[in-house]
Amino acid sequence: MTGTLKPLHDDQLKGLEMVKDALRKGFKRPILQMPTGAGKTVLAAHVAAGALEKHKRLTFVVPAISLVDQTFERFVENGIDPALMGVIQASHPWRRPDAPIQIATSQTLAQRDRPDTDFVVIDEAHNRFKSIETWMDEKPEMICIGLTATPWSKGLGLRYDTLLKPTSTAKLIEQGRLSKFRVFAPSHPDLSKVRTLAGDYHEGDLADVMGDDELVADIVSTWLTRGNNEPTLCFAVNRAHAKAIHDRFEEAGIAVEYIDAYTPREEREEIGKRLEAREIQVVCNIGTLTTGIDWDVRCLILARPTKSEMLFSQIIGRALRVADGKEYAIILDHSDTHLRLGMVTDIDHDNLNMGQPKTKDEKAREKKTPMPKECLNCSGLIPPGVENCLSCGEKAPRPTFTEGDGELEEFVSGGKRRRNKESVTDMVANLGKAQVFAELSEIQREKNRSDGWTSNTYREIFGVWPRGVSKFSCTPSSLVRNYCKHKDIKFAKSRARN
Repeated sequence: MTGTLKPLHDDQLKGLEMVKDALRKGFKRPILQMPTGAGKTVLAAHVAAGALEKHKRLTFVVPAISLVDQTFERFVENGIDPALMGVIQASHPWRRPDAPIQIATSQTLAQRDRPDTDFVVIDEAHNRFKSIETWMDEKPEMICIGLTATPWSKGLGLRYDTLLKPTSTAKLIEQGRLSKFRVFAPSHPDLSKVRTLAGDYHEGDLADVMGDDELVADIVSTWLTRGNNEPTLCFAVNRAHAKAIHDRFEEAGIAVEYIDAYTPREEREEIGKRLEAREIQVVCNIGTLTTGIDWDVRCLILARPTKSEMLFSQIIGRALRVADGKEYAIILDHSDTHLRLGMVTDIDHDNLNMGQPKTKDEKAREKKTPMPKECLNCSGLIPPGVENCLSCGEKAPRPTFTEGDGELEEFVSGGKRRRNKESVTDMVANLGKAQVFAELSEIQREKNRSDGWTSNTYREIFGVWPRGVSKFSCTPSSLVRNYCKHKDIKFAKSRARN
């Protein structure tokens, strides 16, 4: 009934056994968490083969029509006889209603009669489509197996009865199954005025902030210095933002393509092949490439800030597939998302969400979650528990300062350490005269201050006037911004006292 199935890795075997054990114990709605790149489709082919051996019928549900043919082909590659499979789609050449294995989208199932089936396997189960959940409610005896890398949707625990976790992203990286990665945080957009809608940033507000010409230009300039000309995916906020980034890359002479939800599957596949062949270097998109692709991506640009751990993990996962000659993936985070949510290897939950507000204990645990530190030397992010920057070897992370009684306070792991103004000045001076002058000049422009403010602040730091220092455009670093903020606060307090 099936050909030779591809062998499973240990973690895939463990996942398959966990599913079988859960069914033996009477669970009817297990959800299996497998990190992006761990091979869910290969494992699903083994589940389908098991159903065929028991003379059972199985329906495999994908979240988008673009994944139907891809899943069919992967099942064939993994040993499932194509004569035993059908696609639930009116005009599809592989439409076979009597085949024991059916592949369908959740959207199609909302519009057509559901197949007579014994098992339903739901890919990307965190999406929570109403058509599938209605089916689950109407058929409580039907076995439904969820597959996802991110089973953290609100209320998912009301649909599935047990969470199975055979491995993790961190473990797969340690084993060499997924790629190591290095993260740089070259930009720090001001999101303070961006509203929140349905748990994430308001897209319109976000597009206004991230569409700033300087931020878009910084994406290209950073890629030119950090991207190593590697095949790159860029995730933008919306179509206008993605097109703006695309056009800026094109102006810089970089071979770039654009993909959105309206790009035909054949064209997407051709773009993927050209990216792998290095005929193009960058592909800009707006979230349409978060699932279902296995391109050779070696650099990823995150220009779309998010509060969603699921979206964040799915995006970063696009760059974590291993490939020949790939030592590590380069992540250029222009959104500060790593500094808000942490590294993807540290994001995980042991229980399914039951749709209830977070308890005080849960919120307290989240606040204690260690965050990466930003390297003072190269803007690389240093993961929690790592002492030296993975990119430049610098030991001291970039500190976070707040204003104290006439001094600056640096918050470090293990407590708060006080620094006097001179030591902070030294840290700013270590950035170099040209760099500091450029950053101060940009702050001067932002704040509409005089040339005298820039020159005097420069003199406070270096003890000399900025004679002969060339002026160029440069996005201010957090260190220089915080230094200037402290300077302003101290001056305001001094005036108030006087």
